[in-house]
Amino acid sequence: MAAGAAVPGLFLTFAAMVLLIFASVSAPTWNNVSFLNVGSTGTRFGVFGYTGSDTHVGWRFPQNLADDRLNGGLFHNLTFVLVLIPIGAGLSGLAVLFGLCGAGYHRVGTILMTLVSALAFLITLIAWVIEMVLFGVARNHMNDRGLDAHWGNANWLVLGALVALFLGSFASLCGSFGPYGRRRNY
Repeated sequence: MAAGAAVPGLFLTFAAMVLLIFASVSAPTWNNVSFLNVGSTGTRFGVFGYTGSDTHVGWRFPQNLADDRLNGGLFHNLTFVLVLIPIGAGLSGLAVLFGLCGAGYHRVGTILMTLVSALAFLITLIAWVIEMVLFGVARNHMNDRGLDAHWGNANWLVLGALVALFLGSFASLCGSFGPYGRRRNY
């Protein structure tokens, strides 16, 4: 194995990729994973829409749950930014491929894994902050209107992926400086 020291970073980056994929296929595709749940109506919100909506990038909150404030231009535009979560998953997958090359063949793969996983971390951080603000404001707004809105599990999947990407980037950076090649016995 060319870079045994980079394997923990590879494992953490793979775990982050899986978590981000789960968060990406949230409601309306997979209703068991969502960012915001409204208990009284059973509506669940995800990256590409909500329960009962078509799957697309950028969506508006249902009229029975929100008013013009939540369906204004700012919040509608923030739903477009949720596409950063699948982009982070794709970058994590690319980092895993580079990490496999680094673990099996050459140090350059580990260095590329470090760079791509750091980029995936930054994109996931931006996505997590924006989705927490978007769904936090929506949750408070719906609770003020008497609806029972609470956080879904996808928020914590993205947070777990964020932590895994941070640790994976650091571990792969440390693994880049590890020993490569075989020991020569003279």
